[in-house]
Order: sequence, then C-alpha cells, then structure tokens
Amino acid sequence: MVTIAEGVDFDTIAREWRCKWSGDNDKASLVAAQKAMTAVLADVKKVDGVKEVQRVVCGGCLDFKVITSLSADTFGAWEAAEFGPEKKFLAELEGIDGISTVETQTYTLMKM
Repeated sequence: MVTIAEGVDFDTIAREWRCKWSGDNDKASLVAAQKAMTAVLADVKKVDGVKEVQRVVCGGCLDFKVITSLSADTFGAWEAAEFGPEKKFLAELEGIDGISTVETQTYTLMKM
C-alpha cells in the first residue's frame, strides 16, 4: 500500500487510453476502435501485475476508454516498458476516420 498523504492510500495504479468517436457512418469509428482494442487485448492482459482491463463507452459524450489496472508494486515496470502495446494501439486509433482527441492518463485507484 502506498500513501500519497495522510489517509490517502492506494494499492492500484491504472493507465487509461481514451478518445472520442463519431456517430457518423453507423458508428464506424467506434467499431474500428473496438477492433483495435481487441487486437492488443491479449498482450495487455499478459503484462505482469495486471488486475483488470476495462472498456468504457459513453454514447452521450462519445467516449471510448480502455483502463488497465495494475498492482502498485508492478506498475513501474510497465511504465519503464513504455506501457506496451500503448504506442501501437494509440497509432491505430489516430488512423481511424472519426476518432479524435486521443489521450492517455495515469491515476491511482483504491477500493473503498
């Protein structure tokens, strides 16, 4: 367990990959984003320390997010490996018509 400040502890660190998709062409960009995620999913799940991989889709704000959660003590090794296969996945997203605002974020998680 890691403490950020008094009473603010965490045991999990997550890496989020996110983008916006378009409803155009029968949501073709969302379908393509899902295919891109499926193509790297097995590699992500093989990362040492992975607890969970989640996909979040919001039909209202058109968010597509992939959240990979790792134990805090193993996250540093994945970070040092440049979050493989992050570069491949993000490049794939950036090449999809209708996808915009491709971003990443790292944050801590703690079940309460």
